Amino acid sequence: MKNESGKTLLRVGIIGTILTAICCTTPILVIALGIMGLGAMTRYLDYVLLPLLGLFVLLALYGFLQGRKKDGECCTIPKNH
Repeated sequence: MKNESGKTLLRVGIIGTILTAICCTTPILVIALGIMGLGAMTRYLDYVLLPLLGLFVLLALYGFLQGRKKDGECCTIPKNH
């Protein structure tokens, strides 16, 4: 069950990162807001998109680590006896 949760988080993180990066680097969102009559809101896009991009990258990283974790083997230091 935990492995499926990690895969889901990884997929959501990657898709969110790609969509947010597209909105950051292309004028798609600016054009869409202009068409809807909300062009004045474009000055606030950086305050929303950049933290959202960071959140999705962290979510993808967390999902990746959860997917790699198998019975606690991923991030534990083995004890030498």
